[in-house]
Formats: sequence, structure tokens, C-alpha cells
Amino acid sequence: MKRVATIVLNRNLPEVTDRLCEHLERNDGDCTDVYVVEAGSDDNRLSKFATWHATSPEARSLGLRYSRGMNYGLSQLWKEGRFEQYDAFFLLTNDTELQERPSVAHLTSILDAHPKVGILSPCAPRWGERLLLQEHSIRYFWFIHNNALLLRRSFIESIFNLETPDAMGFVFDGTNFRGYGSESELIAKAYANDWAAAITRDVWASENESHLLDRADVIKTEEYELNLKLYVEEGRRWMRNKYGFNSRWSMQQYVKSFYDSFFAFHPECEPFRI
Repeated sequence: MKRVATIVLNRNLPEVTDRLCEHLERNDGDCTDVYVVEAGSDDNRLSKFATWHATSPEARSLGLRYSRGMNYGLSQLWKEGRFEQYDAFFLLTNDTELQERPSVAHLTSILDAHPKVGILSPCAPRWGERLLLQEHSIRYFWFIHNNALLLRRSFIESIFNLETPDAMGFVFDGTNFRGYGSESELIAKAYANDWAAAITRDVWASENESHLLDRADVIKTEEYELNLKLYVEEGRRWMRNKYGFNSRWSMQQYVKSFYDSFFAFHPECEPFRI
């Protein structure tokens, strides 16, 4: 039985999604099942790996974006009785690019070696976080980007919302449509529930932003600069309305308070602290 379910989001870029899925099958096919969420894609632009197709009027018009898309995939596995067969879930946007080598298997082995890690992310070559890793292969962080995350099932089970097992609220807050601050919220929930979030440089993953830059019309989203502006404006409004924070700095200090408390209870994890 394969230990990991990989969920890939697609919206109208089947060739990009197919390339990623083929990479996963080629390099990690023995350890992960791949599921593709069609996040409001046109009927003629579905991946050949498509598993579920979100076709509500809102999904058709706006897409699902990261939070709603991952909620959709995870909740579908839950509803179909397949959620509990996996130890972890690898959440990927379709513009993620991985090395031509096993990634899922290596990440799973790291998760096994770090039983308190609930969220694990590969590093990216251009992230500043790689400088904080220094000679360490893994460290525990309070801030991580969200395009490639491996989530331990037992961590998800400590926070998921079984009253709304749908795209809006199963794990992520779907009211935060574009996702600004969503990774901070998820990491806060991890440390608040005795789980750590970590980045490793043993596996590399990068985000190819050229698809959003050059093909926004095909994806049916705003052009890059407008999307970035709305991402920040809408996210800051969500952050203020939900938490009363007026800046991302405030949100990160909130997360870091849980981070610091985690090490007070788990001094054995101190070598992995930044």
C-alpha cells in the first residue's frame, strides 16, 4: 500500500499538470498515489490524470485557488473513505517543479525520522530560508511558502473540521480566497497542537511563475501584477477581520509565540530550531 497521497491542482493547463504527474509516477510511483483536482477547468482542458472536477458556477468562474482546492481534494478522499489509508498528503500546485529524482520517498523518510513534524516543505534554490538552514539538512520554521507541503495525516486529524468537510473549511480557511497568510495560519495551528513545521534542503522544489505571467488568460485569472495586488489586499482584510492583525508581521509574531512554546515543551528538538 502506498503511504502518501499527492494532490495536484489544475486549472486549464493540462500539459503542465500532466508533466508533473508523469514526473511523480516516474520517480515516486511506488510510494504515492496521484490525484488531480480540476479547479473549475474548462471541459476541454482537463488533465489526463484528472480525478475530480469542481464544476460549481463559482468554481467555473473564479477557480478554487490553493486553500479551496486542497480542501476539495482532501475532503473528497475523506468522503470516499480513502483518507485513512495514507500516512501523509503531498499538496502541490501544478507549476511546482521537482528534481529528476525521488522526492516523495525522501520526504516521507524525513517525516519518519522527525515524529513531531506535522508539516514538511522542500526548500527552493532561490529561497532565503536556505541560508538559515546552513549546514543543516532540516530545521523547524514558523514561516513556509505553500506551493509544496507534505502534511502528516495525524496532524491534519488534529485540526480538520468534520462539520464542513468541503472546499471551504476542511483544513484551510476557504474564505481567504487567494491565500495570503494561509500558511501562517496552518503553521500556528500546528505548533498550537504540539506539531512542528519544517523545511529540508535534501529535497528541492521550485515554483515556475512563468505560467501565471504568460498564461493568465488561459488559467482565467487576473494578470500577474493585479493578482498580486489583490492577493495582498484581500489577505490583509481577511487577517484583520479574523485575527485583528493589521500586518503580516503581527501574524508572524502570533505564530512565533506558539513556535517558542513548542521548544519549551520539547527541548530535545532544540537542535533544529532557527
